[in-house]
Amino acid sequence: MSAGCWAHARRYFVDAVKVNKLDVVAIEFVKRMNDLFAVDGEARDGNLPLEARDELRQAKAAGLVDGIHDKLLAVKSTLLPKSKLGQAVDYTLGQWIRLKQFLKHPEIELSNNLAENSMRPIAVGRKNWIHVGSVEAGPKVAAILSVVETCKRLEIPVREYLADVLPGMADRKVAEVAALTPMAWKSRRSA
Repeated sequence: MSAGCWAHARRYFVDAVKVNKLDVVAIEFVKRMNDLFAVDGEARDGNLPLEARDELRQAKAAGLVDGIHDKLLAVKSTLLPKSKLGQAVDYTLGQWIRLKQFLKHPEIELSNNLAENSMRPIAVGRKNWIHVGSVEAGPKVAAILSVVETCKRLEIPVREYLADVLPGMADRKVAEVAALTPMAWKSRRSA
């Protein structure tokens, strides 16, 4: 099951507030979702491991999620479906199972903004790479960019990692590849 993005759901309610700055229902949903993000902010600020992050989410976020769901169901029938707020409620309810996945899996982020922002330069450059040379080039470029973005996320110097891993790559056995991932490389360096 894929996870939903709370930032996307929140954005719909923010759009509803832009249309009507006095819409107390839309404002309340934005506030409730801000509170949800604050729980994960607390975990991040405390540099909590996944187990502790999960405990914090269960203690503080689960109740917020239940409250949001109850409020969505309560207001749904009172809204025009094509209104900004109606669209926000419909979108959020349509994503509900996915939006709750973070409560079952502490490694899941509330928002996929980090992933989207890391892909933005790739999307912008895509037209420049249409004629990279061959049909096989696309998947290779995607693999390389995935490794580079993983290094950035793990705060690994990309050039140092590639200089260490790439020489002799063609002579390595497939079984050795797992030990060459950025995460494995960083773990060996930290030890």
